Amino acid sequence: MRIGDSATVTRTFTAADVLSYVDMGGAAPHPGETPEPLIGALFSYLLGVELPGPGTNYLKQNTDHHAPARLDAPLTATVRVVQLRPEKHLVDLETTCVDDTGTLVASGRALVYARDVTGAFD
Repeated sequence: MRIGDSATVTRTFTAADVLSYVDMGGAAPHPGETPEPLIGALFSYLLGVELPGPGTNYLKQNTDHHAPARLDAPLTATVRVVQLRPEKHLVDLETTCVDDTGTLVASGRALVYARDVTGAFD
């Protein structure tokens, strides 16, 4: 893993996704909007599956939401390595999410512990 490495996922949330989210105890969003925690889940997916990958442990996440995310519109989430601290097995990442028009929906930072991630600091 190197500074600048990134991973991206695109997902479209539907009304059915929101109903499932609300059924699990989430707060109902404004009509036609994707709940903010579902946007956060995109970052969580990327960190745990793509970069750094399986074995990653979340330590901290902050996210600023800049614009509503419309239902049924593709959202593209990206995580990018901005700092590596191999002596502590820590990875700092920038997180961004944009909609299909390029509007910045959310941005922030994540700090993860990557000790158990195979090849994390090669």
